[in-house]
Amino acid sequence: MTLSAFRRRAWRLSAMLVASLPMIVASFPSVAQERTDTRGYCAARPGMGTTPCTIAPGRLSVEIAGVDWERDRSAGQRTDSLLFGDAALRLGVTDTVEVLAQATPFGVSHTRDADGNRSTGRGSGDVTLGTKVNLKNPDGSGFSLSVLAFGTLPVGSKTFGAGDWAAGLLVPMSLSATDTISLQLTPEFDLAADSDGVGRHPAYNLIAGAGFSVADGVSITHELAVGRDMDPDGESTQAFYSTSLAWMPRDDLQLDAGTVIGLNDAAPDVRFYVGIARLF
Repeated sequence: MTLSAFRRRAWRLSAMLVASLPMIVASFPSVAQERTDTRGYCAARPGMGTTPCTIAPGRLSVEIAGVDWERDRSAGQRTDSLLFGDAALRLGVTDTVEVLAQATPFGVSHTRDADGNRSTGRGSGDVTLGTKVNLKNPDGSGFSLSVLAFGTLPVGSKTFGAGDWAAGLLVPMSLSATDTISLQLTPEFDLAADSDGVGRHPAYNLIAGAGFSVADGVSITHELAVGRDMDPDGESTQAFYSTSLAWMPRDDLQLDAGTVIGLNDAAPDVRFYVGIARLF
């Protein structure tokens, strides 16, 4: 099977899996009975970290980045990447388990080198499927802890796809320090795709953050992140600072915006995004 044929089949499989997420609920009789769960909505966006709370059983969270722009200046060239409609679906299966799917439908990348030469790439990103299991306080209250395992299907374009499958494990945790302050930590271990698109290598990330409730339905989160990538073609360490704002005009709707700043030469310079999350 050629790579293009594999990608077409993988895209069809991914689309079927995403479309079937709501029907998974029907296969769990207890889910329909637990739709009365009154836990608050905990969207996974914005920010770099991952929330340990899970979606209430029988509920579906649709989380979309309307625009996500990043600039990276390195090796004598500048690359501007713009993603549209990056979407994640999170479905509550049981009181402590959710399944998720994430994909980027379209993006554009513009590169300019030191001689003024320009190139443009377009296409879609890979598809990620995962399962999160909460081990402590699925509503995110007090001390909350989860384990999230995911796999990535290499169905994206040459510009935005990794070229090979990847997998990873996250252990997100949070602590409500006060009624208005929460602390967050997300360690992550990945088998990331090699830069040449063939094979995998280990990569590690650690994200620490603090969230502040500044008004009714409004919160601000500050985060620091460091990641180590063991790619055979060149190991690198990246460091980031992020700040994000989330506003919930009602209990099932969130609007957000955020920025990420690279703290060392290996990290992209800056990223800005805006998005929306809705609970059904």
